[in-house]
Amino acid sequence: LLDRFLLLRANGVVLMNSDARLLADLGRVFEAFQPTKVVHMAAIASAVDAKAEPGLAFDLQLITLRNVLELVRPKVKDINQVMFMSSSTVYGDFEGASVDETTFPRPEGIYANAKFMGERLVRTYRTQYGLGTTVIRPSALYGERCISRRVSQVFIENALTGKPLLLEGGGDGRLDFTYINDLVQGMVRALALHKDSSTFNITFGNARTIADLAAVVKSVVPNAILEERPRAVDKPIRGTLSITRAQEKLGFEPEWTLEQGFKRYCEWYADQWQRAQMQVEAN
Repeated sequence: LLDRFLLLRANGVVLMNSDARLLADLGRVFEAFQPTKVVHMAAIASAVDAKAEPGLAFDLQLITLRNVLELVRPKVKDINQVMFMSSSTVYGDFEGASVDETTFPRPEGIYANAKFMGERLVRTYRTQYGLGTTVIRPSALYGERCISRRVSQVFIENALTGKPLLLEGGGDGRLDFTYINDLVQGMVRALALHKDSSTFNITFGNARTIADLAAVVKSVVPNAILEERPRAVDKPIRGTLSITRAQEKLGFEPEWTLEQGFKRYCEWYADQWQRAQMQVEAN
């Protein structure tokens, strides 16, 4: 987290503390910056944590979004775009190998339903008040400084601490793993090339298995332990998110394969781990 703040400051990004759940508090931010575009990313970035604290998940995802939309509504001539960071979880269980933005969402759980409600709220403000809006649906993100306890982080941590990498059902579950640099590229394109309101899958566009993920970890930490487990009955069925719309409308082309991006993340994590160990030993 400290690295994130340091990078923001080093690149001249001005930070302003605010509780986005409070309309007046967030209003002061709008007055200070006079934005022409707004990106909403507030959320509990974990379906597990959202399930544990549904009230907080609701506040962070929907109350903050309501405040953003209300602040933008009277200024649609000055603020031409609101980008809402949604999630691939809104699709629910995939019925086929892939989904696209026309697939009817079937979200399950607090996190996914809050994201879908956010999408509906954004679209309602678009049709009722003329807001320019963009909805982004990412999937299985990973990358340096990610500490959201996704499977990508858990696997490399387990490998470094001698704990097994648990492969449910032999690791045949599939996710459309996406390196953070590819997501950011897609977001920037959607912000820069905004013409009409739309929803975009911004992913690598090719689902890979959990076993593939484990193989990359093992290439970085050769003594990583792989352990098969029975598949959990409530595990969501996922797959590829089609990125055809983003390719055609935004010129989006992901650059980081799992073998390239995830290996880079694992190497970064291993280096950070080694530095932390050295610091502990020095003290």
